[in-house]
Amino acid sequence: MTMKFIAEISGNHNGSLSRALELVRAAAAAGATHLKLQTYSPESLTLDLDIDEYRVGESHPLWPGRKLFDLYQKAQTPREWHSEIFGLALSLNMIPFSTPFDEGAADFLESLGVGLYKIASLEIVDIPLIQHVASTHKPLIISTGAATLDEVDDAVDAALGAGCTDLTLLVCTSDYPALAQDANLKRIPFLQDRYNCEVGLSDHSLGSHVAVAATAIGATVVEKHICIERDDGGVDSGFSATPREFADLVKFSSEAFLAVGDSNAWGLESEDQSRRHRPSIIVNKDILAGQKITLDNVATLRPNVGLAPKHLSSVLGRLATRDLSRGDGLKLSDLE
Repeated sequence: MTMKFIAEISGNHNGSLSRALELVRAAAAAGATHLKLQTYSPESLTLDLDIDEYRVGESHPLWPGRKLFDLYQKAQTPREWHSEIFGLALSLNMIPFSTPFDEGAADFLESLGVGLYKIASLEIVDIPLIQHVASTHKPLIISTGAATLDEVDDAVDAALGAGCTDLTLLVCTSDYPALAQDANLKRIPFLQDRYNCEVGLSDHSLGSHVAVAATAIGATVVEKHICIERDDGGVDSGFSATPREFADLVKFSSEAFLAVGDSNAWGLESEDQSRRHRPSIIVNKDILAGQKITLDNVATLRPNVGLAPKHLSSVLGRLATRDLSRGDGLKLSDLE
């Protein structure tokens, strides 16, 4: 198994196809293995109403008071861009895919031949959408931000019941940016045990430390939004990684993934040099043949040239079969 690193463009293209393509190239250069879009139109997500219920809360750090419709209109990735973006990603050895927010978007992505899908955190309660996407029998990623465990159960049951045989869950905190103390990464091994599936992290925190910690306890997928610069005005740039930060995340998380290793790995080949310097039973005064071995003429010292120290009590009092010099490692063949 290898780590998967998903670069999410979202609305950070700022309405420009050339900028979207720049983000694709930046993601590839930073080490992303997958490139993800979001496929929707504002009309498929909400109604164009100017009332409080259809606005982002005033306390939101990134989009205070914004009309939902206007926000989604600005952030959407036009369908006519998808093919070119996916083609560039493929040419750069990334796997492109998207998050559909309605069945029509999923059908459009099917027409492009995408290889996998993701269900966004807030759509985890949209069971009909999950069933529709799962019925493609393609790998499915479901993000769990803001969900209760019962809601995760329902989503998993819906996906598996509709034909999904390759499911990945992403632990996620739906806050922007998310705080490290809200990550609750212990949910990763919990979900692995509960559903016997691959589990990763959809990371909305700043920096790479949360992703590294997630990898160290079992995450095999990390998703992160990417921007060119955090102050470039992208709707999600305030919690996105710059290309340099994404590259650091890939580097450090990959190292953490390798560092987890194997619980059965003992006595490594890379430790051979160290084993040469273990203590052993060594002659510390010249010993003549026939002379008794005592604590006066042997000791447990470094390096590892004689018997292991655990044999010390069994060699004391025995006679040397040959002359031994100071510094010799004591061997069983040296004793009567």
